[in-house]
Amino acid sequence: MLTIYGVYRSRASRNIWLAHELGIPFEHVPVMQIYRLPDPPPAGVVHTRSPEFLKVNPNGHIPSIDDDGMVLHESLAINLYLARKHGTALAPASIAEEGQMTMWSLWAATEVEDRALDIIYHRVGNAGRPMDPKIADAAVAALRGPFSVLDAALAKDGWLVGNRFTVADLNVAEVVRYAQAATELFETAPHVKAWLDACQSRPAFRTMWSEREKEPA
Repeated sequence: MLTIYGVYRSRASRNIWLAHELGIPFEHVPVMQIYRLPDPPPAGVVHTRSPEFLKVNPNGHIPSIDDDGMVLHESLAINLYLARKHGTALAPASIAEEGQMTMWSLWAATEVEDRALDIIYHRVGNAGRPMDPKIADAAVAALRGPFSVLDAALAKDGWLVGNRFTVADLNVAEVVRYAQAATELFETAPHVKAWLDACQSRPAFRTMWSEREKEPA
């Protein structure tokens, strides 16, 4: 049995979405980010510094998985593993596709994620901390180049690898999602907008998202 540790309002959403895409059963353990809790944390709430969770992930971050004794951390790596293990069209069909899917996942993490998070934190909400529009505007400016790269890649057939929706699209879409408040980025990258709409229209995403919406912000 696959166990996914982490609340829906975290990077665990990526792993939960994929589990629904793959149709695999899983146990969900809602571990909360400690920065979202008062000090001291309420009794009975499992969080990222709880002793029981630190036995799973000594780094103290979510998500993590335990897949019949195979313990993994880092959401994008978890998804690459699960897709490869369970096959289906979401997984690489060749070593070349595996390289491309790994490349795009790492690209999202290195070229997009930090700046996209600046957008969501400084245009949408920042866990009660002040928001600075200048930080968001700088992030938008920095993301124009990566969005142009992504738009050109998607212009070919609408997907990143193998002319079909794969784990690469899921991983990158979950990072790009953080930038959705910057509508000006998507106006100049129409292929990115159409692709993200297609990814987020999938039934597995909608199932994950409906559960996410039930969690406190």
